[in-house]
Amino acid sequence: MRYATGHKQKTRLRILEAAGRCFRLRGYEGTGVDALAQEAGVTSGAFYGHFRSKTEAFSEAVVGGLGQLKSGIEAFRQAHGQGWVAPFAQFYFSSKRKCDLSEGCALPSLSPEVGRSGSQVRTAYQGELLRIAETIEAGLSGDASERRSDTWVLLALLAGGTMLARAVQEEAIADEIAAAVQEATEAVAAGRLGREPS
Repeated sequence: MRYATGHKQKTRLRILEAAGRCFRLRGYEGTGVDALAQEAGVTSGAFYGHFRSKTEAFSEAVVGGLGQLKSGIEAFRQAHGQGWVAPFAQFYFSSKRKCDLSEGCALPSLSPEVGRSGSQVRTAYQGELLRIAETIEAGLSGDASERRSDTWVLLALLAGGTMLARAVQEEAIADEIAAAVQEATEAVAAGRLGREPS
């Protein structure tokens, strides 16, 4: 049986999307190849036709998920210019925090899983994280060292704030955490946080 042109690529993409959802929801150890294949609507054999191992699929899912964050930042920069951080933070701490965990941002969802992974996954993660950092840095004001420092603070606030807000039971506390971290994010971008007065 012959498949239409692009069928293999579409199937691979479908498996990667399914892997991203499964790993976000259940973590690396809580997700087996059979579950990934089932989520993607393929057989386990078909999974191995596209990926040599679960680790390879995880690594690519991490890179793809972080790539989505980078694209989102680029879109907000394009739409809002120099004032992009405030609307991005508002979106991030509302829509991306409250959506189903399987559809959440890869930064808070998958970073802890990457921290428990081997060097192959960590190297892939680092490369994509640096590309995100460059995208953020280019959209901030100040000198190069300030922009770099602020970039890491912003990424830590996005990931840490989301993880804390998702982890608590009471929605009122989650909202309080999200609001405080969102405000801190905007303060960093505006140069009002963590700098000695000149």
